[in-house]
Amino acid sequence: MVRICGTDDVPKGGVVRAEVAGVEIAVVHADDGAFYAIRDECSHAAIALSEGEVDGCTIECWLHGSRFDLRTGEPTGLPATEPVPVYPVEVRDGDIHLSVDTDGRPMPSNGVTAP
Repeated sequence: MVRICGTDDVPKGGVVRAEVAGVEIAVVHADDGAFYAIRDECSHAAIALSEGEVDGCTIECWLHGSRFDLRTGEPTGLPATEPVPVYPVEVRDGDIHLSVDTDGRPMPSNGVTAP
């Protein structure tokens, strides 16, 4: 596990960008109160998802409007048709931690790997 940021750094409905072993990650504080981590790149147009809007448990790409489920990485709105990696997070002592492999790279929980 690697520390990403403090929970106070991500207001509800907000997003914090982080880089872990060269992988851009968006840490989201969703409307359900939970924290999620998703690859910070739309699978449709390679745009930073962290610049989009959070709505419930989805994040929207600002360029073309593709939406992704923060829990599964699956697209919930076109034009994206491919999922993006999502990563398990753990909140401990007011900090958000991300699971990493032995090389320090984020480990997706949905089996989708970052390019």
